[in-house]
Amino acid sequence: MSLRFGYGTNGLTDLRLDDALGLLADLGYDGVGLTLDHMHLDPMAPDLPARVDRVARRLGEMGLGVTVETGGRYVLDPRRKHGPTLLDPDPEDRAARTGLLVTAVQVAADLGAHAVHCFSGVTPAGTDTDTAWKRLEEALTPVIAAAENADVPLAVEPEPGHLVSDLAGFHQLRHRLGDPEPLGLTLDIGHCQCLEPAPPADCVREAAPWLRHVQIEDMRRGVHEHLPFGEGEIDFPPVLAALAATGYEGLTVVELPRHSHAGPELARTSLDFLLRTKGAA
Repeated sequence: MSLRFGYGTNGLTDLRLDDALGLLADLGYDGVGLTLDHMHLDPMAPDLPARVDRVARRLGEMGLGVTVETGGRYVLDPRRKHGPTLLDPDPEDRAARTGLLVTAVQVAADLGAHAVHCFSGVTPAGTDTDTAWKRLEEALTPVIAAAENADVPLAVEPEPGHLVSDLAGFHQLRHRLGDPEPLGLTLDIGHCQCLEPAPPADCVREAAPWLRHVQIEDMRRGVHEHLPFGEGEIDFPPVLAALAATGYEGLTVVELPRHSHAGPELARTSLDFLLRTKGAA
């Protein structure tokens, strides 16, 4: 099986970025899901190109692949979690999120990342669904253009509670935008267990043509809580077998953003679990 495993830096926020990358390389990970945030690689701080260049050299020295993730909680607004979004009523707020994603595409290109991850955001109170979809289309159009110019896939993640919350929502977005080549999917395996009608392995097979990034963790049905492996309900051998069968070549990144207090140990045990499961699949 040719799966390549990574760990998300949003689960290592108590470590400096250099230390986090060194840890993952020493443990034997193939790569890292690098969240743009103020703790590690701040997209809003000065001298971004020089800082990105240093990270690119560090990744190369350690042989780590990378995907760029944009789920930092307070990157744009210190008082609003994940705000502003692509759906906000204020056009300037939506433009700020679009600008961050365009920056993320450039960072990804400079790092040699295999994809840029993003999500739609929650529909604001008082906003009808049709208006929300139109805002999303307009806000993503410049990002898709930037992704095409940079030759970096944009991988939208269906997120429980968001406008694009499931695989059906991703396909709706894809069709509304005219199925552009750079637009792909981030599939979170836990989210499949949480709310998709089909089992996670079936979701992988269904999503295969659009798969550009994968996040993985355990989860329970109907509860959006990212759990360490073995603490949820997912049967992982069929999931990893399905992923391998798709020919997916990107990273499969452990996503435990609320477990940074135990990040180094969970990074170790997570990789041990994935390698054992891969061997059993």
